[in-house]
Amino acid sequence: MRIYCAAGSSIRHSSDTLQTPWFRRFINMYATLFIGQITGIATISAMLLFVLAKLVSRHRSSGHVQHGCGYAVLITGCDSGFGHQLAQRLDRKGFVVFAGCLSPEGAGAQSLARQSSSNLQILKLDVTSDEEVQQAKKMVQENLPEKGLWAVVNNAGITDWAEIEWSSIGDFHNMVDINLFGSIRTSFAFLPLVRAAKGRMVYMSSIFAFFNCLNMGAYSVSKRGLEAFADCLRVEMASFGVKVSIIQPGNFGQATNILKMKTGLDIWEKLADEQKQIFNRQYIDLANEYFMTTCRSGFKNSDMVIDAMLHAITSAQPKYRYLLASAMDTVFFQLFPFLPTVLTDAVFSFSSMYAKREEMLYAK
Repeated sequence: MRIYCAAGSSIRHSSDTLQTPWFRRFINMYATLFIGQITGIATISAMLLFVLAKLVSRHRSSGHVQHGCGYAVLITGCDSGFGHQLAQRLDRKGFVVFAGCLSPEGAGAQSLARQSSSNLQILKLDVTSDEEVQQAKKMVQENLPEKGLWAVVNNAGITDWAEIEWSSIGDFHNMVDINLFGSIRTSFAFLPLVRAAKGRMVYMSSIFAFFNCLNMGAYSVSKRGLEAFADCLRVEMASFGVKVSIIQPGNFGQATNILKMKTGLDIWEKLADEQKQIFNRQYIDLANEYFMTTCRSGFKNSDMVIDAMLHAITSAQPKYRYLLASAMDTVFFQLFPFLPTVLTDAVFSFSSMYAKREEMLYAK
């Protein structure tokens, strides 16, 4: 009986609690928060769907070129390597190709001219020269086909390797002047023509734009800066219907002959006496051999890169970035930018070369 009465008393107490003003306020507040959350989620979802629809609409409305007849493409750095091979492929597809060469009378440019049709024109183009870029622009304008300048491929570039303390400010300046400012200079000149055609801007970057590798300081600076420029340009050009793509090749040194061959002695003779006390000659020789061996282990042909460049130029849906490496390296490089710095720096501890470096520094 007491149990029953206690239970009845408890029920009456609970009923009284439900009627209290503070409990009703609590329920109202909870309901308001719940409704607010649902409204917020619905609003954000609607916004995301709207943005996605706009992106899809823009992507579908972009033009594509299956055959190059009537379209022109300007490529810088056609003396050799990627630019040389791309010029040949585009020529065979019927494009009018303006092949910018540093040395028009050189073996590379002359070979390109002999092996191509009359649609390919060799231009003298040093991307570090304002005068030559403007002269090239005038030549292009005077020889444009009916559909205009569809694409500019900013391919001209150099590479070199050295630890930062082995380098001079001149080394950095030269690298950036060609790889970064050369592309910016060319873009300024030819963007109005590409914008008129609602065409493409393509930039030759590298995995070293985001992979902070030992010995590639100056090169990484130039390519990271180039990608920042291209990313900003892509956002600005979207309103004009111009697509911007970045090409990120991995180890293609063997396929392009872009590597600057040098010996340990070449590096050693550039060092000041103080530097020689830190980086002894044995380490310099070891580093040089390691770098050259690594480069020789890369891709033997450029087909993957040329195919990506063609896709960026001709596809209705070009990619923003083309990461070009082996399957295993591609997975690693896709994850790399998202890893915390402590892990990305620790990657180098797995390299036998890095371990030897620590042992050999300051050694007599």
